[in-house]
Amino acid sequence: MLLYLVALVGLYILCQWYRERQKVENLTEKYVFITGCDSGFGNQLARQLDARGLWVLAACLTPEGAEQLEKVTSACLKTTLLDVTSSESVAAASEWVEKQVGDKGLWGLVNNAGVSFPMAPNQWLTKDDFAKVLNVNLLGVVDVTLHLLPLIRRARGRVVNVSSLAGRIAYSGGGYSPSKFALEAFSDSLRREMHPFGVKVSIIEPGSFVTGLDKCAAEFFKTLWSKVSPDIKELYGQEFWRKCKLKCIKPGKYHCQLK
Repeated sequence: MLLYLVALVGLYILCQWYRERQKVENLTEKYVFITGCDSGFGNQLARQLDARGLWVLAACLTPEGAEQLEKVTSACLKTTLLDVTSSESVAAASEWVEKQVGDKGLWGLVNNAGVSFPMAPNQWLTKDDFAKVLNVNLLGVVDVTLHLLPLIRRARGRVVNVSSLAGRIAYSGGGYSPSKFALEAFSDSLRREMHPFGVKVSIIEPGSFVTGLDKCAAEFFKTLWSKVSPDIKELYGQEFWRKCKLKCIKPGKYHCQLK
C-alpha cells in the first residue's frame, strides 16, 4: 500500500514537472486581445505579454488609460477604446481586431474587464445596482466573446475569462458574486462547445489583490448610506454601516499588491 502511494505521488510530481516545462512556440507571431487594460490585472498582463514579444491588442475604457499604457510598452502593443456594455463599441473593437490580426486569427482573448460595485447587503440595493455589475462582468464578456470567436477559431486559440473565488462562494451581496457564478457557467458550456474546433476555454480565479476595482469602494460608500431608506438605516444602524465601509475600503490582511 505504501509503495502504491509513493508511486502515485511520484507520478503526480513527474506530470507537474513536465507541464511546467512546456513552452509555447512562436510567441512573436501570436495576437492576444485583452479587455480592461486601464489598470489592475489587464494592465499588468498587457505589459508582461508585450515584454515577451507577443502582439498585444489592449482595450482600455478611457483615452487616458490607453495613452499611459502606450508610454510604457513597445510598438508591438496597440490600444483601442472599448466599453463592453455597448454593443456598438464591441462591434467596432471587433472590426479593429480583425484588421490587426488578418489571416493569422486571434490566438488569445482575455476577458478581464470587470466591476465589483455596487456591493453591499442585498436589501440596500436596487435592480439597477445588480444590472450595472451583470452588464459588465457577464453580458459584456458574452458579447465580446461571441464577436471574436470566428477569429479565435481561425487561430485555434483560447479564451481566458477572469472570474473570482466569488464565483464559487457568495461572500457578499450585490451583483458581483451572481455575475461570477454565471461567468463560470458560461465558460463551462463554451469550453465543451469549442473543444471540437480546437479552441480552449479557461477561467482564472484570482485571490485577494488590490486593483482598480478597490478604488471604487471609497466613492461608492460615500453615497450609499444616504440613499438607503430610513427603515433600512434603523434596521442596520450607523455602526454596522461604518464597519462595512471600513472592511471594503481598507485592504485586508491577505490582500496582495500588484507590481
